[in-house]
Amino acid sequence: MVQEKAAIEAVVAKFEKLQRETKDLGDLLEMADGDASIIDEVITQIPELEKGTRQMEVARMLAGKTDRSDAIVTIHPGTGGVDAQDWAEMLLRMYLRWCEKKGYKTEIVDQQAGEQAGIKGATIHVRGPFAYGYLRAENGVHRLIRISPFDANARRQTAFASLEVVPDLDDDVGEIEIKPEDLQVDTFRAGGKGGQHVNKTESAIRITHIPSGVIVACQAERSQHKNRATAMKMLRGKLYELERQKREAEFQANYGVDKMESGFGSQVRTYTLAPYRLVKDERTEFKTGAVDAVLDGDLDDLIEAYLMKTADQRKKKDEAATAAAQ
Repeated sequence: MVQEKAAIEAVVAKFEKLQRETKDLGDLLEMADGDASIIDEVITQIPELEKGTRQMEVARMLAGKTDRSDAIVTIHPGTGGVDAQDWAEMLLRMYLRWCEKKGYKTEIVDQQAGEQAGIKGATIHVRGPFAYGYLRAENGVHRLIRISPFDANARRQTAFASLEVVPDLDDDVGEIEIKPEDLQVDTFRAGGKGGQHVNKTESAIRITHIPSGVIVACQAERSQHKNRATAMKMLRGKLYELERQKREAEFQANYGVDKMESGFGSQVRTYTLAPYRLVKDERTEFKTGAVDAVLDGDLDDLIEAYLMKTADQRKKKDEAATAAAQ
């Protein structure tokens, strides 16, 4: 309820701000009375107003049951050796920068440094209105093509890293039942970047959900109790997402609707740095040459294109269900 209230308040505040800016621009235009300098000022402000309107339209699409939730994002390097681990760290930086620009709070709850460069994995907790609603657009495998800085012969290499995004669910979400006997809980010493120990007690937690095989870990806090609570949140989110994807797959099979959303293992985007520079989303066909900006966290256009497409697919899904019920 707290997350939902904060999300609704954020949308209302943005809407009221957009209303004020629209009115102010209208008043300014009325005052222009042929003054070219005022008219020019109005024209320069229109793109920003259009952007705000588009963002409100996108926010309207975030009507899913968990879209208002905070998010838990896990990044894993795939094939590509040290290049993949370096790419995973680049993605971690990209999403941290995006969160910063959105005003979201982030906490790295688990991170393992790579042996030569990059990371072997990381999990971040993202707090803010609609964090999950936006970040679910990033679920899947991200591919990087570049001249490898780790190749003595400067050859072009392809590296992969996967993003797994799940909602941070309130405890009152009753769809997920986790039985204590289904859990294997292990403790270990929390390790920092470079391998040094954050503390000398076994405060880090790893939980394995035996029936599903899902494994989560947290070492952000010095308190084992707090790490366990965070790990359980991660587990609830992953099990909820797995169940949602299962229901979605069953619906698609029954009604012949195209796949709506990206799963944890599907390739979603390619970032090409050589022989040319381009970011292409494989699901929406959205392309941009502003590679550096994207890697610095400018993801809104990519995310919005995906949400627009899934909204259209959701409409088709509803139409298919209605037709089947008749």
